Amino acid sequence: MHRVLCPVETLYVGQRSRAVLSCTLRGPVDVAALSAAFDAMTEANPPLRSRIAQDGAGHVLRLLGEDERPRLITRTGDDEDEAYAAELNRPLPVGGPLSRAVLVSAADGERHLFVLAVDHTVTDGHSSIALHNALWDRYRALVEGHPAAGASEDGAPRWPEPVSGLLPPADDAETAKYLDSRLEAVRRNPAELVPYDAATGEGAGAQGHIEVRRLTLEAETTSRLRRAARDAGVSVHALIAATLLATARRRLGGEGARTLGCLSPVDLRSRLSPPVPTAALVPAVTTHLQTVEVSEASEPLELARTVHGRLGDFLARGDHVHEMRITPEIPRNPALQLATVIVTNMGVVPGPRLPEGLRAADVRLAPAREHYFPQAGRSPVMACVVSFDGRLSIEFPHFTACFSPSFMRAFRDDVRAGLLSFATAADTRPAPATTG
Repeated sequence: MHRVLCPVETLYVGQRSRAVLSCTLRGPVDVAALSAAFDAMTEANPPLRSRIAQDGAGHVLRLLGEDERPRLITRTGDDEDEAYAAELNRPLPVGGPLSRAVLVSAADGERHLFVLAVDHTVTDGHSSIALHNALWDRYRALVEGHPAAGASEDGAPRWPEPVSGLLPPADDAETAKYLDSRLEAVRRNPAELVPYDAATGEGAGAQGHIEVRRLTLEAETTSRLRRAARDAGVSVHALIAATLLATARRRLGGEGARTLGCLSPVDLRSRLSPPVPTAALVPAVTTHLQTVEVSEASEPLELARTVHGRLGDFLARGDHVHEMRITPEIPRNPALQLATVIVTNMGVVPGPRLPEGLRAADVRLAPAREHYFPQAGRSPVMACVVSFDGRLSIEFPHFTACFSPSFMRAFRDDVRAGLLSFATAADTRPAPATTG
């Protein structure tokens, strides 16, 4: 049994990227129940127990045999940090399962790391978070003895419909005109990229692996940053994007304005009719690329207003629909998505709900890829932004043969300082007057 991949989904086949959800746990874990919960998730979601197969000039999702489908992998005794690094670097190769679940437990049975990896061909950030939470909902139900959810009436797997098939009607000539305008814009204003430093840094000569530098803010500081955005009439996403742009500009050196690009993924689920459920395992995102002139003297708040306003105009015009339609052109014209910084935005999301006696000490979402290209000499800087239970977290994944750990630590620290300056400014503004 199979489902044909749409042109947009096929783009991810070549990119070989994956969402990596992880959860550090404290307390006892019923391994049998967790294994059964993962089996229930793969049974209810055929993409998780599928592989990518060639079908003529295109690709399909083909169900794996019973002996091939992914099962929970368990290990004991590994260091949590080392286990996370290993799973972050373990690919989901074409031809194999599109999901993997791993539980690494300490010898005392009270400390665990759970990692869920899902191929981006069949998911995006929102649906991978929903899947992770649904898995733990299922685990909680099993541990607490609640009845299982019923299977579909006919027992057949239900493939989610590709988002590209749910787009509203569009005139082909208008889409072609939009593509021409986008190509002309990137030709006239190409974004500068951040040069790699690993040729001379601690990654020099190494084969390279994926690492993640992480920035987290406590709930109180996150609230102050949200207040700063609200007071300025912009989104938190815009404040983060502006801070990243200013930080990237400092890495380029020289004087005067430089053309930098900001790529913002745009969630389509709520913008389609009918809306696509968050739990639907499909990549339901498009992107917005804008270029801005940034100098060493640029005010981050003004950059934020520019980013916020242009993204709002993009959505108001309905250009996100055209952008989704031209996605198949990206392999031929990669400049359509070439930016100085890539800033995702998952928003504020809940963490997993666990049974009594088990708690989540931390939850993370980071993207990873199978292929990196140190020979390119430069690339965008990626920032994966999500707030689990009100705490802002920004993950900076990087390949050590491109950007060295020390480079990304310094980049992360500069971004933290910029965000804290916004949050501090929110504290110094007078509170709005109350009436009544």
